[in-house]
Amino acid sequence: MPDARKAVPGLAPGRQRGVGGVLARDQAAGVLPGLARDCRAAGVALLVAGDGRAALRLRAGLHMPDRRATTGLLPFLAARRAGAPWARLTMAVHGRTSVARLQRLGADAGIVSPAFPTASHPGAPALGPHRWAGLAARVPCAMALGGISPSTAGRLPSRCAGLMAISAFVA
Repeated sequence: MPDARKAVPGLAPGRQRGVGGVLARDQAAGVLPGLARDCRAAGVALLVAGDGRAALRLRAGLHMPDRRATTGLLPFLAARRAGAPWARLTMAVHGRTSVARLQRLGADAGIVSPAFPTASHPGAPALGPHRWAGLAARVPCAMALGGISPSTAGRLPSRCAGLMAISAFVA
């Protein structure tokens, strides 16, 4: 999504331990301050993907992707340890290795994906509801991403704390 601000008006405030809202990945630096203002005004959380220093500047949460490095992690973790209430940490979960990393860092939530085949990652092997549930059982506040639609969401276990989508906001 070129500008994530377009998704903000349709979101309800996050209700699960303050985690929910917009995950800003690959957003232009000039978009992030406006996105942070829009999220605060709408009462939804902002999670910045892979950049702990940007998350600190914006007083936003940090999302750690699984397959690329996160910069500025130590200052962000120091803010968390100091009690910054906005310093939520989420992590991508694609397998057991990422579950172990999530547990080691004490993340607030895990985005377990891809739950189902998804157009945004064609050909990526989907977890399906049973494998998704197996990973989610080890994750606090497990949210599902990948192929989420009204027909697939009902196939996920009640353990699912939230649903995330990419294509639903692009259309």
